[in-house]
Amino acid sequence: MPRRRGSRARRGDDRDMKGFEQLYNEIAPGLTNYLVGSGSSYHDACEIVQETFLRVWRHRDELVDDLEQIRGYVFTVARNCRKNRVRDLSRETLQDEIADAGSYEVDFESKDENAALRKKLLAALAELPPTLREAFTLFQIAELSIREIARQTNVTEANVKVRIHRAKEKLRERLEG
Repeated sequence: MPRRRGSRARRGDDRDMKGFEQLYNEIAPGLTNYLVGSGSSYHDACEIVQETFLRVWRHRDELVDDLEQIRGYVFTVARNCRKNRVRDLSRETLQDEIADAGSYEVDFESKDENAALRKKLLAALAELPPTLREAFTLFQIAELSIREIARQTNVTEANVKVRIHRAKEKLRERLEG
């Protein structure tokens, strides 16, 4: 006969859940924005965020108490989930998703005076080379530090800075031209 978990174990789960909920509330919005900014539809980004946090929950006992490292881990899991999702969709490739940047399912509300600029920015982001787009969106949208981005992308901090700078230059050219 299986053993029942005692109230002590349940209290531990409650604490885990509250901490996890706090982590989710802090990281999920930036992660969603990062995924949308890197070519996923809003709907897909939300699903990837759910899948990511489900995986993080399953491995919660392995996490350290360093928010910067946890944030990096969460973004790495999300990137892998996104790659798996793209790979599994045999008819669609990542390039097709990025090419359709203007068809995001994000509602920019027609009342918003900046809607045209946002659409133009999303289209310009979609035209960036993947390495520049990734560095830019992780820095500007997901608000990760240069160090966190370098760790996630396996490049030097100097290289991350160069990629962000080049991305900003290319975006400026496309938005002004």
